[in-house]
Amino acid sequence: MRIEQINIYTTELPVKGGIYRMASDNVESLDSTLVEIVTDDGLTGWGETCPIGPVYQPHHALGARAAVAEIAPGLIGSEIASIRLLAKRMDERLNGHGYAKAAFDMAFLDLLGQKLGVPVSTLLGGALTDRVPAYYSLIVGSPEETARIAADKVKAGYPRLQVKIGGRNLEEDVATVHKVWEAVGYKARIAVDGNRGLTVAAAIHLDRLCQAIPFVFEQPCNTIDEIATLKGRVTHPVYLDESTEDQNAVLQAISLGIADGFGFKVTRLGGLTKMTTVRDLCAIRSLPHSCDDAWGGDIIAAACVHLAATVEPRRMEGAWIAQEYIDGHFDAKNPIVIEKGHIAVPQRPGLGVKPEPGMFGKPVATYGA
Repeated sequence: MRIEQINIYTTELPVKGGIYRMASDNVESLDSTLVEIVTDDGLTGWGETCPIGPVYQPHHALGARAAVAEIAPGLIGSEIASIRLLAKRMDERLNGHGYAKAAFDMAFLDLLGQKLGVPVSTLLGGALTDRVPAYYSLIVGSPEETARIAADKVKAGYPRLQVKIGGRNLEEDVATVHKVWEAVGYKARIAVDGNRGLTVAAAIHLDRLCQAIPFVFEQPCNTIDEIATLKGRVTHPVYLDESTEDQNAVLQAISLGIADGFGFKVTRLGGLTKMTTVRDLCAIRSLPHSCDDAWGGDIIAAACVHLAATVEPRRMEGAWIAQEYIDGHFDAKNPIVIEKGHIAVPQRPGLGVKPEPGMFGKPVATYGA
């Protein structure tokens, strides 16, 4: 099974309801890049990368497509057998840019799973469950409105809520945390996500002003060095998210003992294959983590769910997918959906989803035959 052709597509994913608000940016529509790999025996595999704007991480949509243009020509004719060898070939074409390579990694695994007749979760070590918990992300909003939505999402079955803060007065953030806790209490686990938006001083203040409320503090400050200064000064467990830009950053955080858990993004860490390494590092130290991505449609959603299914349930913080914030699906017959706060793990070979033919229009680029 050799790569015969690679097609690149783009699609816009407008935010349902208007604006997705974070400490670092407000986004209204996301630009997703899709990779379709066609093999000489007629199989097609799909991958996707969808940065959430250009400032959330050092990733952006045009950068993804520029990276794809460097990588794709060197893959034509390659055998889909050794994922490690394919990763080596990508590295020989382009240094870094893991968020673009992640789309190819998904497509490789999709193809290999189809060829072998097994779901991607099997290729990642084997599923431990057929249903993974999801979590809902509450965007930066007023304390009262955020609490109202939190209560609604708990009623809908979500076992975990992520409360976004930052980019405004600390008093509003503190009030939001208190209001959400009053609305949901122990009915859901709470993560308070600063998205790098707090100073060290503000993070310490918020921690103390919310000391009686049980939550995990996700990426309150910008850098690993800033996060390290919080050790021993805050009472809430601290999780790293944006700072985990590669496998080495995860290893560094674990070795320094500055992370009590993680919010992992598949494309940020370079794809599902590399994600299994940090998954296993976390297993060694019994560190909980999520299996998410920044944004995207059914392809990225399927990738997150397959990986989440391989994580020991007691350490699984949930899978975040963008389904609640976008309209429609790439695969209407086999969509990735959240039902009662959980997501069924696809059982079909490969990723288990196939975009509807022609839904993305003509490719923006084609390599190979």
